[in-house]
Amino acid sequence: MAVVHLTEANFDKEVLGANLPVLVDFWAPWCNPCRMLSPIIEEIAEEITDVKICKVNIDEASILSDRYGVMSIPTLILFKNGEVAAKSVGAKQKPEILDFIKA
Repeated sequence: MAVVHLTEANFDKEVLGANLPVLVDFWAPWCNPCRMLSPIIEEIAEEITDVKICKVNIDEASILSDRYGVMSIPTLILFKNGEVAAKSVGAKQKPEILDFIKA
C-alpha cells in the first residue's frame, strides 16, 4: 500500500475515519532525521497491509501538528479507532517502527 500524504483537508477522513490502524509520520523536508526515516516509512508501507501509513508535512499542515502536540520531528503517532494509541519521537530503525506499530 502506498504512503498517503495528508493535509488539513483530508486528515479526518483518512485517519480518524479509517477502518485500519493508521501510522502518521509528522515530518518536514528540512529535517535530516526525517529524511533518514522517509525511505523506511515507504518500505514499511509497501510491506504491510494491516496498517495505513501516512505522512504529514508540518510546514504545510501546522494546525495538525499543533492539534496533536508535535513539538519535535520526526514524530510517529499511531491511531486506532480514531484515537491516539501511541506516540514516538525521533528517528527509529525499521524493527523499532514495526514493534511500535504492533504494540
